[in-house]
Amino acid sequence: MKVWFDLVNAPHVRFFKSIIDFLENEGEEVFITARKFGDIHRLLDLFGIHYTSVGRHGVTLEEKLLASTDRAYQLSKIIATEKPDVAVSKHSIELPRVSWGMGIPTVYALDNEHAKAANKLTLPLCNRIIIPEAINVWDVLETGADPNSLVRYKGTSELTHLKDFKYNPDIFEDLDLDLKKDKTILMRPEPSLASYLDADCTKSVLSPLVEPLKNFANILVIPRFREQQEIFDTENVHLIKPPVDTFSLMKRCDLVIGAGGTMNREAALLGTPVISCYPGKLLAVDAYYIEKGFMNRSTDVGEIIDMALELLMDKDGREELETDDLFDIIIKNIYESAGK
Repeated sequence: MKVWFDLVNAPHVRFFKSIIDFLENEGEEVFITARKFGDIHRLLDLFGIHYTSVGRHGVTLEEKLLASTDRAYQLSKIIATEKPDVAVSKHSIELPRVSWGMGIPTVYALDNEHAKAANKLTLPLCNRIIIPEAINVWDVLETGADPNSLVRYKGTSELTHLKDFKYNPDIFEDLDLDLKKDKTILMRPEPSLASYLDADCTKSVLSPLVEPLKNFANILVIPRFREQQEIFDTENVHLIKPPVDTFSLMKRCDLVIGAGGTMNREAALLGTPVISCYPGKLLAVDAYYIEKGFMNRSTDVGEIIDMALELLMDKDGREELETDDLFDIIIKNIYESAGK
């Protein structure tokens, strides 16, 4: 069996790593394409995963359209030669269009119901769509998805990220961080370049939090791109440059404040207190963690600061979240889609 994976965002590397490793250990052939965007290539290199770099990501709507069109063309030529038995991705725009056109079954992971434009371009072409139970089915069906294609599970996509995780308690020392205070907060800015979020990449909703919180804790920031690095490049902040063992970093920190989604949910699963201040419409997967008491949420600066100080002092533990085995679900659907 030959499986084609298309990775288009940095979290997808961790999402699929354990799945790719398993398939290769089972003797299956794996072919990976990756878009040039963020830290995708650096993470793939860090994990020793062989890949073919194809295309890039645009900033404006026009650039995104041109980049996606060109990428679909490049992938079509490559996949026509590779001839995979099944295609697998998470939110790739181009993979479902290329695989559908070539008659290749598609297994597609989805966790963002608000990316309406992207979902309309992809979901109607997918044979199997793996989604969290937290997402309202009608938000998926209204984009044209076949109801018979849906595979639902308890939990969120970050479950596969932690499958083979081994905690490094010396992560601060390994990064040579000169930390002066007992408490440490890790911050992750918003995904300003994403098409589903109307944001200015030269600003961040986290900026007003640094000054008041630096008096109580060390502030670590993992920027997504150069403009965000410039925003937080001050003496009050320790900039963390990827690739890095973010799981150990989050677990070692006392609090995570994130304006995105993936790292917030990873922190919640790791047991680290987390505050979401994502400036867009709340995703169903985030609402799921908030409802279960595994995540806090606010977009008000004063409220976030009060919440942060309270969580830094909170010593209470939490129960584990009841979830399905997403790894097994994806593996099962890959084999079944390939007719194995």
